[in-house]
Amino acid sequence: MPSPYQNKTIAVFGASQDTAKYGYKIFHTLLQKGFRVYGINPKGGHVDGQSFDTSLAEVPGPVDVAIMVIPPAALEQAVAQCVEKHVQEIWFQPGAQSQAAFSAATQADIHAVNACFMAENGLW
Repeated sequence: MPSPYQNKTIAVFGASQDTAKYGYKIFHTLLQKGFRVYGINPKGGHVDGQSFDTSLAEVPGPVDVAIMVIPPAALEQAVAQCVEKHVQEIWFQPGAQSQAAFSAATQADIHAVNACFMAENGLW
């Protein structure tokens, strides 16, 4: 059964070139499974031949879903980028959660979820 996210554009905040990090594992797996995915990392970088954007504003066109794999201290700024880009849904991965960021997302009418995107959607 295809994922309901297959035709959506997904941004992974905290995408990483480090294969030990979840930012790499999530980004790489989504790419391998054929999702339309963009990596967001202020330091840049690339995985599987796809370069990361340094901010969400650099992503061309709309973004439907953001997956947060970043430290809690960086979440509010990332949510602000999502509000600017009119993201519809944010997944706060375990370890990348903050009540202030979650509240900021819901107050901006963004559907916010505190759970692992990959596990909840049967991708792992």
